Amino acid sequence: MNTRAEREATGRRGEALAAWYLRLKGWRILARRVKTPRGEIDLIARRGGTVAFIEVKWRERAEELDQAVDPYRLRRVAAAAEAVAHRHARPGDIQRIDVLLLAPGRFPRHMANALML
Repeated sequence: MNTRAEREATGRRGEALAAWYLRLKGWRILARRVKTPRGEIDLIARRGGTVAFIEVKWRERAEELDQAVDPYRLRRVAAAAEAVAHRHARPGDIQRIDVLLLAPGRFPRHMANALML
């Protein structure tokens, strides 16, 4: 079993890879690891008039990705997004919750609108 420090380091690497992937797709990273009393947002990114609050999940085995995110986790990200949206979204922007799933040897899977705001 991995220690908490090892899991933390792996999570940070996954978030860094996710940020690079999003940049290559035309997104601008606005913030990383945003903590609120309601929850944490791994990445906040903008592309045009869309602001995405992104949950990043890294798993050692691609088979584990399908169970990596559950409705409870998405609701916590949504609650955190509501708390900080005013800092990142402009009037008229589309705001959404996305999920980015990563595993070694696999192309990232970006699930847009995993939970609509």
